[in-house]
Amino acid sequence: MKAARVTEYGGRDVLDVVETEKPDPGEGEVRIDVKAAGINFADIMQRRGHYHGGRETPYTPGLEVAGEVDAVGEGVGREPGDRVVTMLDSGGYAEWRASRS
Repeated sequence: MKAARVTEYGGRDVLDVVETEKPDPGEGEVRIDVKAAGINFADIMQRRGHYHGGRETPYTPGLEVAGEVDAVGEGVGREPGDRVVTMLDSGGYAEWRASRS
């Protein structure tokens, strides 16, 4: 799958598109087929290295996504095809993202 990666802090030119493995949902998680990801102030400040408690490089940014559940782990009350919107700790700038349900 494709995902955006930040390998060093800076402007939008530090974003690279990379190939990585599609995540499998663990217990209590769903895998989201990401249809849209928000770009907010916190994402930008993290990318620049100016966000208190921000991520260490390299990382995939993206704190909010909308999409459809395409796989579920054990103990999840969602089903494939459910439409979802969620906040994440990072990783939303990707084709798929596993997240707590």
